[in-house]
Amino acid sequence: MAGALWRVTVAAALLCGIGLLPWLSRTDPARTVLEARSAERDPTSEVLAAVRDELGLDDGPLHLLGQWLGGLPRGDAGHSWISGEAVLPAVTTALGASLLLMAAALAVAVVTAAVACARTLRLVAGLRRPSGQRPGARRTGGAAAMLAALPEFLTASVLATVVGVQLGWLPALGWYGPRWLVLPALAIGLPTGALLGRMLDDALPGAFAEPWARAAAARGIPGRRITRHALRRCVPGLLPNFGLFVVGLTGGAVAVEQIFDIPGLGRLTLEAAIAQDLPVLQAGTLALVALAAAVGGLARLAGRALLGPALRDGALVTLHRPTAPEPRTLPLLYGALLLGVIALGLVRDPLALDTAARLQPPSWSHPFGTDALGRDLLARIGHGALTTLALALAVSATALLVGVVLGLVPRVSQALVDTVNAVPAVLAGLLVTGVTGGGPATPALAVAAVAWAPLAAHTSALLRQELATTHLAATRALGAGRLHVLRRALLPAVLPPVTRHALLRLPSVALALASLGFLGLGAQPPSPEWGLLLAENHPYAERAPWAVLAPAAMLAVLGALAVTAAGGVRRPWPGRHRCGR
Repeated sequence: MAGALWRVTVAAALLCGIGLLPWLSRTDPARTVLEARSAERDPTSEVLAAVRDELGLDDGPLHLLGQWLGGLPRGDAGHSWISGEAVLPAVTTALGASLLLMAAALAVAVVTAAVACARTLRLVAGLRRPSGQRPGARRTGGAAAMLAALPEFLTASVLATVVGVQLGWLPALGWYGPRWLVLPALAIGLPTGALLGRMLDDALPGAFAEPWARAAAARGIPGRRITRHALRRCVPGLLPNFGLFVVGLTGGAVAVEQIFDIPGLGRLTLEAAIAQDLPVLQAGTLALVALAAAVGGLARLAGRALLGPALRDGALVTLHRPTAPEPRTLPLLYGALLLGVIALGLVRDPLALDTAARLQPPSWSHPFGTDALGRDLLARIGHGALTTLALALAVSATALLVGVVLGLVPRVSQALVDTVNAVPAVLAGLLVTGVTGGGPATPALAVAAVAWAPLAAHTSALLRQELATTHLAATRALGAGRLHVLRRALLPAVLPPVTRHALLRLPSVALALASLGFLGLGAQPPSPEWGLLLAENHPYAERAPWAVLAPAAMLAVLGALAVTAAGGVRRPWPGRHRCGR
C-alpha cells in the first residue's frame, strides 16, 4: 500500500509540474497557443483576452489541472487547446502507433543483442575456449559500443536516404503498413540492441563460472543447455533496463517519428510541449507513466520467476568474479585516435567562414570537409570536444553517483525510476528551463535529471540478486555488520557492471546535451558542440554525408573508448604471463 501511494504521489507531482509549465516558464500561454493556431494572426490584447477566456486561463493553473483530473474518471481527458478535438482518441491512436513501432524495434534489438554477445556464447558453450582463459575475458565490445553510440536520428536519416530513396527497397515516409515499419524499427532497435547485448555480454562470464556450470560441463551436458540456463541466470539483472527501454522506445523516439512521419506518442507529446497544449501534454505523459508502471512491474515479476526459489531462499551464487585485468591495447588506440583528431582541430579556426568552399568533400586542406558555411569541420570537432566531453563526463559521473545511491534503496527509487523514465529528455529540458529560467547549465540539469534512472534500475536488480547469495548469508552468519557487507560484498558486486553501463551511455549523454542546446535550451550556434554539429548538418546529409559522418564517427570512437577502457587498460608487456602474474 505504501509503495502504491508513493508511486501515485510521484506521478501526481510530475503532472502538476507539467500543468504549471507555462507559468513556471513565465510565458503567456495564450500567446503561445495563438501562435500555434495561426502564426500570421496579430496577437492584439483583444485576441489574447478572447483566447484566455476560451481556455479559462484566468482561473489559474490549479483550477485547470483539477478540472482536467476530474474528467479522467469519466474518460474525458479534455480537448486540445490547438485543434479543439478530444484528447483521448488522439492520444490512444498515437499510443497504438508507438506500441507497434516499439514491438518491431524490440524484435530488432533482441536479434542485435544476440549477435553482440554471440562470440562469448560460443566460447563459454564449450565450442571454443582457449585453455587458461576465463570465458569472455578477451571480449572488447568495441563494435557494440560504436553501434550504441550512433544517434538514432542519424541512423534513421541514412536508412531513409540510402535504403528508402536511393535504392528504393523500402518506403521511407509514412505509416501505412508493415513495410513502412521496417526502417524505423531498424533505426531504433540497432542501438538499443547493441547496448543490451553489451550489458548481457558483461554478465555472462560470471554465470558460466558458477559451480553448477562447471559441474554440468564436467558431466558432458551439451553446451547449448548450459547456455540456456546461463541466460536464465543473467537476464533477470537486465529486465529492469529492458522495461525502461520499452517505455523509452514508446515515448522517446521523437526524432525517428519525425523523420519517417510516424504519428506516434513521442512526437505528439513533444509538439504539445512546444505549443503548451496542456491537455494533450498531460494525457500523453499520463499514458507514458501508466505504461512505465505496468512494464516495470511485469519486469520485476519476470525476474523473480526466472530466478525461482533461489532468490527467495538466498541460494544464488554471486556473478561477481574478481579477476586480474587482461592486457588491452584497443583503449590506447581509440584514445590516441580521439586525442589526435582533437589536437589537429585545435590548431585551426572553427569560426572562419569561406563561402567559396561550402560543403566541400574531405581534402588535404580540409581533412573532414566543410559545412554549409564553409567552416572547417575538423576545427569545429576539435574545439567542440573540450566542452562536449567535459560536460558529458560531469553529467555521467553525477548520474552514476545518483543512480547507485538511489538503486541501493529500491523501495524509494522504483517509483521514481518508472516515472522519470516516462519523461523524454526534451520535455525534461522544458521543465528545467521553466524552473531555472534557462541558461548554459540547462541541458546538463535536464539530462542529469533523467540519466540516472537506467543506472538505478540496474543497481537495484544486481543488489536484489546479490542479497540472495549464499556467500552473503555466510558473511552475515560470521557476524559482519551492515557497513562491512555494503563495502566488502555489495558494492564490489554492483559498482563494476553499473560503471561499465554508465560508460557505455557516455556518448548518448554527450549527444543529448548538445541536442537540447540546439532546441534553444542551452548553447547556441556558432558553438561547435558535436551534437549541435550533427543537428546543423543533418539537412545536408544526402548532399554532403561527410558533414554528419565526421561528428558521428567521433561519437562512435568515444563510445568504443569508454566501453573498452571500462575493464582497465594494460599494455601487454612481452614475456609476461597473460594474467599479469
